[in-house]
Amino acid sequence: MISYHLGYTSALSHFVDISITITGNTQQQLYLQLPAWRPGRYELQNFAQKLSQVTADANGQTIAINKVTKDRWLVEADGAESIIITYSFYARQMDAGGSWLDEQMLYINPVNCLMAVEGLEHEPCEVTMAIPEDWQIACGLPEIRKHTLLAANFDELVDSPFIASGSLQHNSYSLAGTTFHIWFQGDCKPDWQKIINDFKAFTKAQLEVFGDFPVPEYHYLNIILPYRTYHGVEHSHSTVITLGPGELLMSPALYNEFLGVSSHELFHTWNIKRIRPQEMLPYNFAQENYFKTGYVVEGITTYYGDYMLARSGVFTAQQYFDELNTTLQRYFADYGRHNLSVADSSFDLWLDGYKPGIPDRKVSIYIKGALTALLLDLELRKATNNKATMDSLMRELWQQFGKKTIGYTDQNYANLVDKIARQSFSLYFDNYIDGTTFIEPALDKALNYVGCTLKQHENTLLYESRFGFKVTQEQTIKVTAIAPESPTYDTLSIDDELVALNGRKLEQNLQHLLQQHASDETITLTLFREKQLREVTFTPTGQAYYPKYTIEKRSGATAAEKANYKLWLHQDFEA
Repeated sequence: MISYHLGYTSALSHFVDISITITGNTQQQLYLQLPAWRPGRYELQNFAQKLSQVTADANGQTIAINKVTKDRWLVEADGAESIIITYSFYARQMDAGGSWLDEQMLYINPVNCLMAVEGLEHEPCEVTMAIPEDWQIACGLPEIRKHTLLAANFDELVDSPFIASGSLQHNSYSLAGTTFHIWFQGDCKPDWQKIINDFKAFTKAQLEVFGDFPVPEYHYLNIILPYRTYHGVEHSHSTVITLGPGELLMSPALYNEFLGVSSHELFHTWNIKRIRPQEMLPYNFAQENYFKTGYVVEGITTYYGDYMLARSGVFTAQQYFDELNTTLQRYFADYGRHNLSVADSSFDLWLDGYKPGIPDRKVSIYIKGALTALLLDLELRKATNNKATMDSLMRELWQQFGKKTIGYTDQNYANLVDKIARQSFSLYFDNYIDGTTFIEPALDKALNYVGCTLKQHENTLLYESRFGFKVTQEQTIKVTAIAPESPTYDTLSIDDELVALNGRKLEQNLQHLLQQHASDETITLTLFREKQLREVTFTPTGQAYYPKYTIEKRSGATAAEKANYKLWLHQDFEA
């Protein structure tokens, strides 16, 4: 067994003191590896930058420990039976994937800070905490003794975040033999009856997709903060969600976000924690784990997260369509959809998947992945007269791969689609997964099957629709994006600071001033570029840029289409 001990001397220093005790050693040398990334965010994060004062001890004597890579250490054990490694970790990253220490709580994602002993990753791991006696621990791992957790192995350990605090709020519900725990840390007043009812509803809907749940207990670890924030990370037995501001938790807007992220993360318990790409089984925490099926991992989960809320009746159809329409706006705001497929964007997550990157290079696997999942669900229903759906596909993935702990390939996934559709879906993959074919015509046609349509609207922001550029309007008006082949593509630059339109000073009035001009009228913008005052002129082309799309019910939907709608959304078309 590998024993980890966590404590601290000054909570507001944010330094957690960590020791690792290795017993039964017979090796002359030991290697220790700290994870370089965490599951759920596929980029190198180099957690070792938050460690300090790494030392090793055997038989009461200091022994040599040397860093051999940025996050790997060599211990000269010389056959010592018991070795203790000590170091400090700076826990001051407050999001769902970070760690935090202050006088009110110890919140740890072990993947950030606990080293693996190479060759002993399959050994049980025990974590003991020196924390106030009256603090509780919220975690997916069992608490075998007061303030002591037990993991079956290193993978389970680093997949089990915890919150230790004296102010945790807790409730639970049970379905199909599984207990689901809901924890809140932070200043908030949860409406427990509403939360439990809604969580039960979407949990039941997800269980109906797969048939059973991967683990006997599950924990929602919610850290509620006094400022605006939204983040969630999935784990095998739990999820961590950071949300705020706390006083608005039960307000309609924030509560809907809370439901959405909770449903999304619960679906991940099957889709990625158990149904996992072959390239990630097992995880290699020391380096990138390249994979092209991010559209399955995150795209399908994004689709199902909100879809389950509608299907369970937690969301009305209009609330669900509002979420879909937000996804559509994010998709059409990025011209990267023309340039890199969602499969290639999945592979490039490790390069720049979590930052804006250069203009128009890639697509979001969450956004396009969700839209291609919606398209596939509707196309499967249409091709099989509703006998096969995305549910059928996810159940097959669960039974053939997840339950058997076998990783799937992109070809496995495509083959399963063909199998349940009983026909080839190669055009779907060629066009929308591995290619950059416009999705609008196919999505509109698929939506017709359930009595809906993809409707295009004019973007009422004239600087976007008429001239093809986006801005932020805070203290200054700055250009943030420019549509390719638009009137401004060769005249404006990112970060140009706009100061006047046709000689009139801009003061949060850009839209109002543009409304005074005809749709074909040439305009002149005065701006600062790299601190230099400039003047540029451009004329509209008559084309529209940054279009807006919504999914809506069709007024002329047939009885059959309305019936298909009911089968899809589990709600009446006329409701």
